[in-house]
Amino acid sequence: MNRDLAPFPHLGELGSSSAYLLLVAGIGLILPFIVDIYRTRDRSILFAIAFILAARYAWWRGAETLAPLEFSASAFFSYALYGLELATLIGSLSAFVILARHKQRSIEADEHAAWWGDKEPKVAVMIATYNEDREILERTIIGAKSLRHRNKEIIVLDDNRRDWLRDYCETQNVRYMRRPDNKGSKAGNINHALDRLAEDPVPPDFCAVLDADFVPHRGFISRTLALFHDPTVGLVQTPQHFFNADPIQHNLGLSASYPDEQRFFFDHMQCSRDAWGTAICCGTSSVCRWEALRELGGFPTESVTEDFMLTISLQTIGWKTVYLNEPLTEGLAPEGLAEYITQRARWCLGLMQIARSSVGPLSKANLRIRDRWSVIDSVFFWATSFPFRIAAIVFPLLYWFFNITVVDAQLADVLIYFGPYYVWVTMVMNLLSRGLMIPVMHDVSQLIGSIPITRAAYTGLFRPKGHKFSVTAKGGDRSKVVVQWRLMAPFAICLVLSVVGLSLGIFDDNFAYNDAGDGKWVIVFWTVYNMAVLTVTCFTCIELPRAESHIADKPERVSFTANGRSDALWLSSLTLDTARLRGNLYPLQTRGVLHLPDVGDLEAYVIATTTDGARLKLEPTAEQREALFVRFYAEGDAPGVVSTRTSAVIADIARRISFGLPG
Repeated sequence: MNRDLAPFPHLGELGSSSAYLLLVAGIGLILPFIVDIYRTRDRSILFAIAFILAARYAWWRGAETLAPLEFSASAFFSYALYGLELATLIGSLSAFVILARHKQRSIEADEHAAWWGDKEPKVAVMIATYNEDREILERTIIGAKSLRHRNKEIIVLDDNRRDWLRDYCETQNVRYMRRPDNKGSKAGNINHALDRLAEDPVPPDFCAVLDADFVPHRGFISRTLALFHDPTVGLVQTPQHFFNADPIQHNLGLSASYPDEQRFFFDHMQCSRDAWGTAICCGTSSVCRWEALRELGGFPTESVTEDFMLTISLQTIGWKTVYLNEPLTEGLAPEGLAEYITQRARWCLGLMQIARSSVGPLSKANLRIRDRWSVIDSVFFWATSFPFRIAAIVFPLLYWFFNITVVDAQLADVLIYFGPYYVWVTMVMNLLSRGLMIPVMHDVSQLIGSIPITRAAYTGLFRPKGHKFSVTAKGGDRSKVVVQWRLMAPFAICLVLSVVGLSLGIFDDNFAYNDAGDGKWVIVFWTVYNMAVLTVTCFTCIELPRAESHIADKPERVSFTANGRSDALWLSSLTLDTARLRGNLYPLQTRGVLHLPDVGDLEAYVIATTTDGARLKLEPTAEQREALFVRFYAEGDAPGVVSTRTSAVIADIARRISFGLPG
C-alpha cells in the first residue's frame, strides 16, 4: 500500500465515492420494477452497463494500482494477480453475453404435444449403473416403469455384472444388459447397449438416458418428445433436480433457504445457452434421436464428460441440441463432500479434454463459431474462476507477512471503480436468478473445491489423455459426524494466518506495516471478507449426519383406522416405512390402518407419541412400497429451493456456526 498517505482517507473523497456507489445501488433497487427479465433487449442493456463498468475497472486496475514494473516480489505478484483477474473478467464477460438471451420452450412443448398422432414412437429408457445400492436402483426402475408413455422399453445397463441386479430386473420385467469389460466407461456402456438395440427387429425411435439415481417424473418422455417435432433436433436435455441437499446446503443447515449449487446453471445458464443454440447435454435426464446417435456412431469416448462432447459432436454433423426447462427428473446429489468435489473435478477435466480433442475450439472440425465459443467459455470458467478464488485468499497474506503490495489503491478509488461494477453485477445477477448469487456463498461454493479443480483444469489442458473415469459414489452410511480434515486444512491455515496478520496490522504498534496509510484499509476489508468466506468454508468441511428419510413436501389430510374407529388427521411427514400424524394421541403399539391416496391401506402401528400426535411404523406390501416410490419421486413438482432470501441464509449460517462442532 502507499505509505505516504495519511492514516485515514480524506473524508471528502470517501464521501463522494460512497455517494456514487449508493447511486448505482439505488438504480439497482428499482430494476425489478422497470425490467422484463425475459426480454432480450432489457437483458442486453443490463449487461452492456456491466461491460462498461468492467472495462472502467480493468483500466483503472492496470493504470493506477499495479506495483512499479521492476524485478521485485511486489511486481511479480501484483502483475500475476492482475493477469489472473483479467482472465477471470473475460470469462465473466463471456457469460454476460450468453445470459443476454433467454429461451423457454414449455409453450412449444404444449403446442406440439403428441405430434406423432396415434402411433407412439418407441423409446428405449436406458439406466446406466455401476456400483449403486439396490434401493437407489429400485426407485429409478420403478419410476421409469411408471412413465405415462406406453411404447417404451426399460433397459438396465449394468457395468458391474451383478447377478442380484439381473434377477431383480427379471422380477420387474425390465431388460438387463451387461458387457464383458468396462472399456469407455459410461459412454462405452451406452454404446454397447446401442449396438444391441440395433440388432433388435424394431430398434427404438428415441433413447432416454438416466443415471442410476435419477427417477423420471411420469411426464418425462411425453414432454421431451414434443420438442422432436422439429426433425433437425437430435437431443433434448432437461434440468437435474435433487431430492436431497448437497453437502454445502446440508453441512451449513441451508436446506430450506439456499438452493443446490447447480440451480443457476440448470435454471438460467442452460436457458440462455439454448437461446444461442448451444444447450449442453448433461448426460442424465436427456433424450436422443436414434437416427442422430447412429449417424454419429454413438457416444464419444475421448472425454470423461461424454455428454458435453456429445453436444459438440452432434452439432458438427448438423443436429440441434435444445433444452426444456421443466422439472422432469429427480436425482441424488453427492452426499459426501469428497464425492461432491471429485464430481466437479471430473467435469473440469472432461471439459479440458474436449478443448484438446478433435472437436476442440481450435480444431479443424466443422464447428460453428458459437460452438467454438461455447467450449472456450467453459474453459475460461474452469481455468480462471477457481485459481482466482485461491489467489484472492492468499494474496492479502503476502502483504501482512511479507510487505508485498499487490493492489496499491486508496479506499476511495476502490469504492468508485470496483464498487459500482461489483454492486451492479451482483444486483443484476440476483434479479435474473431470483436471488441465487449471494456473494459469500458463491465464493464458498467455488473455494471448497478450488484446489483439486484447478489441478484438474491444468492437468487436462496439458495432459488430456490417460485419465481414469471416477464414478461419483452415492448413498452409503451418513449417520455420523465426519470432519474432512484434509479438505479443511488449507482453509483453516489461511483463516488463522488472516486473523494473525489482521490483528498484528491493526493492534500491534510495533508491527512493521502498521503505517501503510489509507491503502491499508483496502487490505483490511479484503481480509475481513476472506475471513468470513474461510469460516463458512471450514464449517462446510464438517459433515453432519443425514437422515435416511424423505420428508413429505407438505401436510395433507389422511385417515387412520384403529380400535374400531376412523380419524381424519394431518400427515406431517412420510418415509418409506414411517409416518407422523398430527391431531390425535394413540397409546404405544396401537395397531391400525393408514389410508394414503394412490397407495392404499397400509398396516401400521404406533412406535412413539409426540406432543400433537403419533409416529407410526408402516408395514407396506411390495406393491405398496412401489407405490410409495412413485409418490415420493415420480409425482408432482421437483423439490428444492428455487429462490432465496439473503436474510434467511445469514440466519441459518449464524445458527450453524453458533452450534459449532457437534459431538
